[in-house]
Order: sequence, then C-alpha cells, then structure tokens
Amino acid sequence: MDRRSFLVGTSTLALSQLLFGCSGNNQTNLKVQLLKGSIPGQIVNQFKKSLQQRVEVKFTPVAQIQDLFKELQNWQQKPGTAEEGWSRFIPFRQGQKVALADLVTLGDYWLKAAIEQKLIQPLQEVQGNQLKQWATLDEKWKTLVTRDEQGNLNPQGKVWAAPYRWGSTVIVYNRDKFRDLGWTPKDWSDLWREELRSRISLLDQPREVIGLALKKLGKSYNTENIDQVPNLEKELQTLNQQVKFYSSNNYLEPLIMGDTWLAVGWSSDVLPALGRYPQLRVVVPQSGTAIWADLWVRPASVAQNALSSQWIDFCWQPNTAKQISLLTKSNSPISTDIVASNLEEPFRSLLQSDREVFDKSEFLLPLPASAAKQYQTLFAKIKG
Repeated sequence: MDRRSFLVGTSTLALSQLLFGCSGNNQTNLKVQLLKGSIPGQIVNQFKKSLQQRVEVKFTPVAQIQDLFKELQNWQQKPGTAEEGWSRFIPFRQGQKVALADLVTLGDYWLKAAIEQKLIQPLQEVQGNQLKQWATLDEKWKTLVTRDEQGNLNPQGKVWAAPYRWGSTVIVYNRDKFRDLGWTPKDWSDLWREELRSRISLLDQPREVIGLALKKLGKSYNTENIDQVPNLEKELQTLNQQVKFYSSNNYLEPLIMGDTWLAVGWSSDVLPALGRYPQLRVVVPQSGTAIWADLWVRPASVAQNALSSQWIDFCWQPNTAKQISLLTKSNSPISTDIVASNLEEPFRSLLQSDREVFDKSEFLLPLPASAAKQYQTLFAKIKG
C-alpha cells in the first residue's frame, strides 16, 4: 500500500537539500531523509537555532514513502551492489557512496516489513528516558510502535519508531449537490443511500473499501477471515452500484467538476484542496475510520546520535507539534490547542480530533498472506 503525499505551500522543505551550519571536522552531524512536505522548513530552522553546539543539519526530502523504504533496503545491501539496483537510475547518485541517514520517515504500514527485514533498529533512547515527551503520547501511539522482532504488535516488545504526524481516510463531498437533498454525509452507511447511486468515487484499495464496509457492519478494518463475515459480499455488491469509478489518484477532480457528488479519500490529499474549492466539505465517519501515521525510524546500521533524539523530542514539543499540524494540514500525536488558532473551518474540526471517533478508528495492520489474498480476491470479484 502506497499512501501519496502532497507538498503543502512554500513553507515546506523543497526538493533540494537543506544544509545548515558550517563545515568542519569536529562538528556533530545530523542527517535526515524525510517525506517531502511532511515537515515545514521553518521547523528545521527553529531546531537549528535551539541547539547549543556547533552542528551540521542536513534534511533531504523524498517524494514517496516507498522510495524511503527502498533506501533502507539499499543501505542493507553488500558494498558494490547498490549501483546494480534501483538507485542506478538516479543521476546524482551515480558513482557516489550514499551516506546513511540518522533518521528516516516511514509510514506505519511499512513498519512490520522494515523490522522483519532488519532494516531498522529499536529506539533505545525510549528505555533510557532520553525522549522526555514520550510519556505525553497517547497509548494508541505507544501500542502502534511497540513490536516484537517480527514486526507484530506486542506490549512486551521494543519501541521501533516515533510518530510525528497522522491523518485518516475521510468522506469529501460537494455541498452544492447535497443542498437539495436535505442531509449531508456523516458516516459510512450514508454511502449506501439511494440518492448516491453512481455518484461516488472510491479508493482503488481492497483494504480501504472492504474495510469501510466492515466498519458499517460493526467489524474491524483488520478482520482476517472476511469469508466468514455474514452479508459482507452482499453489502459490497450494493455499494459497487453506488460507485461511478475507483481511483487512488484522481478522485478529487471529478468531484470538483461535479461529475461525482462524493468521494472517499486520504486527508493528506483532501485537506490541501479545501482552501481552493469552497464547495467541498469533509467529514470523518462517526463510526471510525482508517488512520495512517508518519514515523521517524533509525536505520539498522547507524549509531545512536544524540542529535536525532533531540530532533524527535523537538517534534513532540507542543508548539512544534502544533506548527507541523497547521502548516502540513495533518494531525499531531501530541495534544495541541488547535481551537486557539486562526484556522478556519472545515480545517479546525478535522485537526481537532474527536476523541470518541479517534478511539473507534484503526491503523491498517499487515495481515497474514492468506487473509490478504481474501481481500484481493473479493475486491476483484466485486469490481468485476
């Protein structure tokens, strides 16, 4: 599963590398590879100013989480094999030895594979109490990143990552089209209403589509034996009649043009569009939804760097967390006072998490191969 990200405004890091500080042999260095658009540039500047020592801080934005995962794999290859792989197609890396980063952005969906393939190492500073803000995190976040050596959730496991922002799967609709209907969507069950026949676009993702149907039936997104769920296939067949098309990339354009009335999409796509298209409204389904998180992870072969611990803790400072949330139009794992900001609706209601809905929402956890096959087979049957 690949969750796309969007560059939000000019305040985010550009594709070129950001380099701060003076060069010198006695410097302490921090190298970070991060998802493009997920950290505002001014946050990096503020972090640099907060440091007391002479330091070189280098942040390299990368467009896709999938590419960051491949980078982690590339670092694990034997010397001399890197150029034989995917990296040989990147011109500025040819003939160069790629330096390891101290921290890398990874999506929560990729965490199990990264642990299983031994691409990353546990964050030992959590046990050493070097991350002072760890204690302020909600238990949901601690549970997400505490895993065994196979990457499965385990309360007795180790902490493998540090979440710094998150988002969710949302319903976005054209309010002009709903004005005459006398109602607006509130939950997944509304997608089955007769007025929306052939007026919906859904993500082209088995876990997302089957997951929202499971949620309507009071089940979990992470249900393994979906063949045993009564009425699931029937519900999906009915939902399919409501769908004009499936797309994970181009679901907003038809909504903006009026060809569809409602779409299901990722908040990272939807929120940046709200300011440009006032006819759009968005809601987080009341019965809960799928949520995703961007995490800091440490590559397996790098030594623990005190600066990287400081950076993680800096991202968790309430004021920093609020800026990341507001400027990248995402939620924060740290409780922030969004209400006191100048943020207009509908952004404010989305970035100020509803605790009840949050508790009902779920991360899309990796499934056993047999269960994943069930999702793919059923999804293909429904669409076919």
